Order: sequence, then C-alpha cells, then structure tokens
Amino acid sequence: MVTVHFEARLHSAMYYFLSKLSFVDLCYATVTVPKMLVNFLSKSNTISPSACITQLFFLHFFAGTECILLTVMAYDRYVAICNPLRYSSIMNRTICHLLEAVCWAVSFFHSIIQTILTCQLKFCGPNRIDHFFCDIHPLSVLACSDIFIIEIVFVANSGMISAFCFIVLLISYMGIINTILKTRSEEGLGKAFSTCASHLIVVTLFFGPCVFIYLRPSVSYAADKMVSIFYTVVTPLLNPMIYTLRNKEVKTAIRSFIEKKIFRRKE
Repeated sequence: MVTVHFEARLHSAMYYFLSKLSFVDLCYATVTVPKMLVNFLSKSNTISPSACITQLFFLHFFAGTECILLTVMAYDRYVAICNPLRYSSIMNRTICHLLEAVCWAVSFFHSIIQTILTCQLKFCGPNRIDHFFCDIHPLSVLACSDIFIIEIVFVANSGMISAFCFIVLLISYMGIINTILKTRSEEGLGKAFSTCASHLIVVTLFFGPCVFIYLRPSVSYAADKMVSIFYTVVTPLLNPMIYTLRNKEVKTAIRSFIEKKIFRRKE
C-alpha cells in the first residue's frame, strides 16, 4: 500500500485497485482473526451481543467490498488486455474513484440489510454459537422465531451480489481468454495465462466457499466452520502473494522504495 502510494511507476488503475484490495484484506482479517486467536488461546470464548452484531456487520461489509473489488479488478484486466490502446482513457483516475465508491456503497447497504434482519431474530437460549465467529447462519440456527421470510431476504441479498459479480467475472475472463488465444506471441500467452490463472485461483477460493455458505437456507453443516476459514483467513493471506509478490514490477518498486526511503536515510 505504501509503495503504490509513493512510487510513480505504480500509479495506474491496476495497482490502485491492488492497494485497495490490500487495505480491504487487512480490515477483513482483523474482523475475525484476532477474536478467533483469543478464543483458541484462552479458556474464555464468549462475546457480547453488541460485539457479535458489530462483527457480523463488518464481516459482510468488508467481504462484500472484496467481492465487488475482485470483480472490478477482473474488468480492469479485461480492458488492459482486450483494449490496451484505450486503457488509460477508460480506466482514468475519475473512473477508478467512482468504481471504488460503488464498492463501498453497495457493500454498506448489503451489510446493513443483513445486520438489521439479524437483529429482528428472537433468541430463547442456549445462546452458544457453533462457529468461529458471528455470522448469519450460526445465529439463525439459534433463533426461536420464524425465520422463513428473513432467510429468503438473506439468500436474495447475498445472491444478487454473488450472481452479478460472477456474471461480470465470467464475461471478463471469457473476453480475456478469447483475446489471449488470438495472440501469437508465446511470451505474451504465457504471461497472460499466468495472470489469469492466479486471479482465477483467488476468485475460486473466495467465491466458492461464499456460494456454499450463503446461497442456501440456514442449515448447520459440520464443514461450515472449515469452509469459512477459506474466505476469512486463507484468501486474505494468499492475495498479497498471488496478486503482488508474483508481480515483477511490484517487487522492483518495493525494492527501490526500501532503498530510497530507508537505507539512504540511514546513510
């Protein structure tokens, strides 16, 4: 994030969104991982109702932002590969800021709807959550009120974002693959396929578990807890390695930034 901000060579749409993805991953992991570690390392694994609802809100807020941001990044790669001559004019600074604002706004409304509906649930006890963190399904299973209508809204809300993002991702990568196949340069083919493959790995690890968890009724499965680890811990962990540390330009910029800002100051 710091390197993208200070290094002029990284002032493009691709790296702008990469820095935003890094920020979202940092916040996203902070919502669940610290509390999970406290629960694992201590005998006290309780959470207050207000803290639980807060965790639920920010979990869906940052997860929704990452979901839409990954889609925006796929569109950015589509424009860069399929329409390179107009890339700078299409993905200008104004459009980047607008797309980022859309990510945050849509995610906020998605999360606030999920949170308000969860607050409508009535709990009669025992209030023991069979999960690593507070989420919709673990809380819905504990509810003693009728949750049929709420479940429909839950699935529809998550479904709209997932379906829209999936369609845009599918169209983007189909266009990218079609353009790659028309390229005769072996070096260009290898680089493009490597980029697409790494992006698709992240998308699969993030969207696959999300679809399994959220696009179904509130039925508790033994696999839910392990599946949830993929999109809350594994994906934020892998994103820097897949998107950034495999990128030669970013590694060169980081090395240059460290040499200029740290080592030269010591001299």
